[in-house]
Amino acid sequence: MPTTHAAYAAPAATSPLGPLSIRRREPGPTDVAMEILFCGVCHSDLHFARNEWGFTVYPCVPGHEIVGRVTAVGTKVSRFKVGQTVAVGCMVDSCRECASCRDGLENYCEKGSTFTYNSPDKFGTGPHTFGGYSTAMTVDQAFVLSVPESLDPAGAAPLLCAGITTYSPLRHWKVGRGTRVGVVGLGGLGHMALKLAHAMGAEVTLFTTSPGKAADARRLGAHNIVISRDEAQMSKAANSLDFIVNTVSASHDLNPFMNCLRRDGAMCLVGAPEHPHPPINVMGLIFQRRSLAGSLIGGIRETQEMLDFCGTHGIVSDIERIPMQKINEAYERMLKSDVRYRFVIDLASLKG
Repeated sequence: MPTTHAAYAAPAATSPLGPLSIRRREPGPTDVAMEILFCGVCHSDLHFARNEWGFTVYPCVPGHEIVGRVTAVGTKVSRFKVGQTVAVGCMVDSCRECASCRDGLENYCEKGSTFTYNSPDKFGTGPHTFGGYSTAMTVDQAFVLSVPESLDPAGAAPLLCAGITTYSPLRHWKVGRGTRVGVVGLGGLGHMALKLAHAMGAEVTLFTTSPGKAADARRLGAHNIVISRDEAQMSKAANSLDFIVNTVSASHDLNPFMNCLRRDGAMCLVGAPEHPHPPINVMGLIFQRRSLAGSLIGGIRETQEMLDFCGTHGIVSDIERIPMQKINEAYERMLKSDVRYRFVIDLASLKG
């Protein structure tokens, strides 16, 4: 029988998030039930809560950067045990049959992934999936991840989106020693890109509009800082980079950053803007054989690889821990970039 748990939800696009009781299924043979300990706050959560992408289903319980403790496992579960620290990211299922799923790229499922929230709930517990702004959840073991014991669980929570979203393109474009990498933007995603690229051995350049972030950027792993509003600095950076990961989620001119790529360089977009970017200058692509691409989180296998990499290198997100009751204030602060660099909800605040 489904059990009821505490959660916070957006009841409508123009309403603040507030308390809601939700149902979670009892674990089936291949399921893992967990007590949620921490959940990161992603900018996507705000987009969904306020229906800024136009397809939110209400009530919406956001949250896809989840770390918890196993409370029960199904009879066919062998990879996880009660008491283990585990994680759930942006997906809780996929078709498992298409070419992408067979390649371990469930994030590109050709029939559509089942996302952690705002997707149809195939298990029938509710009309759609509810995310990690809640005290508990039940997930098929195939979409549960192990958290290295060396990592702080609160700091590890944002790795499930901000971490994998930047790790995946860095790995796909084979970033390593000798690679010159640019990171556009220093926020939740950008600060993870700096840490990861640095740990991979790359020479890392941060592009930012804020001169005041230079010292922090160097602490996080940047070797070079370019103020993107300074034409002289941007001109000096032209034709210098092999790869750029652009983490900015607001509409902006991509052309100045494309010009910083060397021949055969690529820029990958991981921020999803509310409005389209201005047009790209095609000649800038053609004459240097440059590429513009995008990337969506990562598959389950790669996400576990990322967590293990972070465990080896001692990488977690820089966070500010908040109680659930301050989520609406956190959203307003997030819009002002008033966080360094990720809010993480302590779900103990809903249990007492």
